[in-house]
Amino acid sequence: MKKDVAVQASTLTTRDTRISIAIVGMMFFIFGFVSWVNAILIPYFKIACELTNFESYLVAFAFYISYLVMSVPSSYLLKKIGFKKGMMFGFLAMAIGAFIFVPAALTRTYEIFLVGLFSIGAGLAVLQSAANPYITILGPIERAAQRFSIMGIANKGAGILAPLIFAAVVLRATDNEMFAQLPLMTPEERSVILDELIRRVILPYSIMGVALIGLGLFVRFSPLPEIDTEHETEEVAKSNSGKTNIMQFPHLILGAIGIFLHVGTQVIAIDTIIGYAESMNIQLFEAKVFPSYTLTATIIGYILGIFCIPKFFSQLTALRFCTILGVALTLLIVFTSGDVRLLGHTADISIWFVVLLGFANSLIWAGIWPLALDGLGKFTKLGGSVMIMGLCGNAILPLIYGHFADLYSVRTAYWVLLPCYLYLVYYAVYGFRIRRWALTNATKPLAPAVSPLNQQTENN
Repeated sequence: MKKDVAVQASTLTTRDTRISIAIVGMMFFIFGFVSWVNAILIPYFKIACELTNFESYLVAFAFYISYLVMSVPSSYLLKKIGFKKGMMFGFLAMAIGAFIFVPAALTRTYEIFLVGLFSIGAGLAVLQSAANPYITILGPIERAAQRFSIMGIANKGAGILAPLIFAAVVLRATDNEMFAQLPLMTPEERSVILDELIRRVILPYSIMGVALIGLGLFVRFSPLPEIDTEHETEEVAKSNSGKTNIMQFPHLILGAIGIFLHVGTQVIAIDTIIGYAESMNIQLFEAKVFPSYTLTATIIGYILGIFCIPKFFSQLTALRFCTILGVALTLLIVFTSGDVRLLGHTADISIWFVVLLGFANSLIWAGIWPLALDGLGKFTKLGGSVMIMGLCGNAILPLIYGHFADLYSVRTAYWVLLPCYLYLVYYAVYGFRIRRWALTNATKPLAPAVSPLNQQTENN
């Protein structure tokens, strides 16, 4: 078998680049399908395993805390065995997690489900550590937001389908009546009903496990090239002279904090909206579509990014607009009220501002990544892993939301979004410019020799 040879991204032909983007796009579709199904797993487990709001959001915690645990080890794994073999191992870890759902469902043991979710998340940590830097460097950096928007459409498109497919497989039209009768049942009767309910996940997750093994083998033997991130240009090497560790890149560390907060706000907007709809007396069978509305709003933002960046505005301008919009929508969620009928649903108007958070979140990820990885050179793999560690925000912020939802209300808990968006505004306006930790002269323009981002920064 021919050994994979690492190549510089700049030497790839247009055809090779397009093939690579298509393969990574397929991977982002898988990321989205596996990740956003959590939006319906949370209320599903809450009923089947008889959980509080806080306990139900341990689904997101177990899934995403693995990013914190596995991201740095992933960078060393990728450095040792390469992108493609590393991706294969990532898919295999996800498959193991899917198979763990079988004994968890047979025993209706929530803790075993959480172990399975952690394993799936660990595999995704490896895949994301490879895929996101890949997309960042696979073409001109000033067009990175376009490429991320394409990946985002694949990711969120899968996210729209995942809850609907899961609901079609495991939920039935008569379940609403059954859920209403649960409090009136004896413990023995309720146990029998809930055992049957939870075992409905066995078949779909078994199929998912087999499919993930197949995808791992496909990526391993695909024409996806190994990208060389170990060799620096003369300009980047000069800029990074004297730097010996990743903590010497403030714009990266601040960007990772931004990713932590961004993904937390994103998962809150998607994974809590079913519970918020239920607080308005909308039953689960109807409420299941609301995550798809939020993800559709995100996809609309991605499409605008693809066609408008950088022709009409830069990715930095888009980042600033989206972060400010997030602040405005958060305030509208907590301060506005009144029933409206839209898309066949009668609900408080504030839920539609939660839906619109999908649009606000659309170009934040794409805006932060190229700014944070700019000029890292041989530190790119490790820098990508540090950024992926920020995905543990998906684990922590929903728990904070769930705590305040139990303590106050599901609506009041949306206040947790405000400081997150305010920090993102700070990074978009100032934080990405910081190149050393000194208290004075801490910022400097990006040198043209280092990155084309200089021109877009100066134009904004």
